[in-house]
Formats: sequence, structure tokens, C-alpha cells
Amino acid sequence: MGILSGFTRYLRLLGGLAVYTLNRELAFRGNFLVKVSVEVIWLGILIAFYRVVFARTSTVAGWNEPQYLFFVGCYFALNGLIEMLFLENCNEFAELVRTGDLDGLLLKPIDEQFLITCRRIDWGTAPNVLMGSIVMVVALVNAGWHPDPLRIATFLVTFACGTAIAYGFMLMLTSISVWMVRNQSLMEMWWLFSSLARYPKEIFSGPWGEPLGVFFTYCVPILVVVNVPANAMVRVLDGPMVALTITATVLLLWASRRFFQHALRSYRSASS
Repeated sequence: MGILSGFTRYLRLLGGLAVYTLNRELAFRGNFLVKVSVEVIWLGILIAFYRVVFARTSTVAGWNEPQYLFFVGCYFALNGLIEMLFLENCNEFAELVRTGDLDGLLLKPIDEQFLITCRRIDWGTAPNVLMGSIVMVVALVNAGWHPDPLRIATFLVTFACGTAIAYGFMLMLTSISVWMVRNQSLMEMWWLFSSLARYPKEIFSGPWGEPLGVFFTYCVPILVVVNVPANAMVRVLDGPMVALTITATVLLLWASRRFFQHALRSYRSASS
């Protein structure tokens, strides 16, 4: 009962923060519309590029056009969810450390990780989730896909796991800001990770590519973030990879939280 009430409390708090940040965003509607327009243009460029590619070949790394477009939509939706919920908050963490404003957040009667990583919602990237979902639906229609409850359930679970894995990596990179203060290079590493997640793991082949594919699948499992849910929905329902994704999610969430708490114990106020 206590866990349920605590979860409900945090859910209500997240809803309140979402409404607050939405009102702030709508106070500058022009900026909001520009941000959304940029994301629409970027998705349009991606789709146009892949349409050109598939006009000259039938498959890319074993993915046909509808399957690959589903993959692109899955990446766009998942990345949009990460950017909407966590990216802006994590980017600002170094500034909180540098200025000492982190002190005020740590005094709040609420979990520090939740408040630091979830206090703002970036509504300018929220349409990415919708646009990515639309691309996925269109790709499924073009592929003549028939609903399969098992595939749908596996997709939803692994999509949530992929989001959690990406969040775990971001949290660990953000935590290092306690010691480095400036985290620009760390967030550039995050963009490197997100760029790797944009491509099917099958493209990592050959004497150089295969070791990279193995490393970023089993050691640093960034390639499972989009590959496993997309594969489960439109290609092969791979039980071992699904199990790997769930296991990696649990371990990474545990490790990232422990590392974050260790970083906070090492934090010294700007006034100290």
C-alpha cells in the first residue's frame, strides 16, 4: 500500500510539473512552433533519404523498406521521449553543480534523482513521439502486418526497457559532472551513443564492424535500445535478445542509481 501511494504521489507530481512547464512553453509560442517545425523537417529529411536509398535497393542489412521505416519511426519516438523527459534536465545538472543551485533541490522532501532528472518536460520535442508513432503505423500498414498480441506486448515491454537503458546511460554521464563540473564533452558522448542506436545492429559486420556490434550489444548495450523492439514487431521475435534487454535494463537502472547517489555524496556545495 505504501509503495502504491508513493507511486501515485510521484505520478501526481510529474503531472503538475508537466502542466507547469507546458504553461511556460506556451508563453513563447513562436519559439515552441519553431522547435516543432525543426523536428518535422528533420523527420522529413530522414524519410526522404531512406526512400531514395530503397529506390536503388530492396534491403539494407536484411531490412526491407517497411521494416526499416518502422525502425526509423521507433528510433524517432524513443529518442523524442528521452529528449522530452530527461535531456534538458540532465544538461542543466552541471550548471546546478557549478552555481550551487543544486543545494536547494537536495533540500526538497522528495527523491533527488526524480527531482533532478524529471523536473522539466521539454514539450518542444513531445511531437517527436507522435510523429515516430505515425511512421511506425504507416510502415506496418505498408508491410501488410497482422496484429499479434505477443509481438505487441513484447514491443511495448522492450520499448520501455530501451527508454530505461538510454536513461540509465544518460544518468551515469550526468553524474560525472559532480567531479568535472563542465559536462559538454560528456553530453557529446551521449549523442554518440544515440547515433549508434539509430542504425540496425546488422550493419556492424566485417572485421571492424562485428567487434563493435558485439561490444555495443553485450558490453555497452546501446544497440538493443531500438533494435530489439523493432525486431520484435516486424522481424524476428528473438527470446534471448528480449531477455538480454530486460536484464540489461534492471542492471543498468540499479548501477546508474548507485553511481548517482555516490556522486551526490561526493558533492560539495558551491558555498563550502
